[in-house]
Amino acid sequence: MATGVTGWVAAGILILEKLELYRNPDHVTSCDINPWVSCGQVMETWQSELFGFPNPFIGLVGFTIIITTGMALFAGAQLNRWYWAGLQVGVTLGAVFATWLWSQALFDIYILCLYCMIVWAAMIPLFILTTVRNLVHGIIPAPVSFTRGLAAWTGPIIVLTYIAVTASVFFRFLHVFT
Repeated sequence: MATGVTGWVAAGILILEKLELYRNPDHVTSCDINPWVSCGQVMETWQSELFGFPNPFIGLVGFTIIITTGMALFAGAQLNRWYWAGLQVGVTLGAVFATWLWSQALFDIYILCLYCMIVWAAMIPLFILTTVRNLVHGIIPAPVSFTRGLAAWTGPIIVLTYIAVTASVFFRFLHVFT
């Protein structure tokens, strides 16, 4: 649920910033830090509205589902197999989309968006934990030995993924850091 709240807040801030840019094209967004970290500049690209509307609306809806799922589980709900399978599809599509946005920021746009990076950070454990949970519970069929091994390494996999993403940003923007 923490990933849902984190992603939801970041998506909400991005929506508010985009709405302000619609009202006032001269608005400086709260994360316009320098030429390499600027949500406002990223929002001017075609990638920021891939489906014809601002991408954060997808995050707002998707992360709301994650928050609702977490609250239902905290309340003791037993969710059916079809729900977990559907959630896996949604989380996987979200992870693919976040990965595409990451690649666009690093290799095409060449500008980072602080709140977008928060969404990337939320998607990493969300995808890994959901996938491992669904493997352990048989929603995604896999050999038991593989599932046990993966479950035992969930924490290190998340940490290594964070390190890889951080390293990719660091090396892509190395000239900014040196």
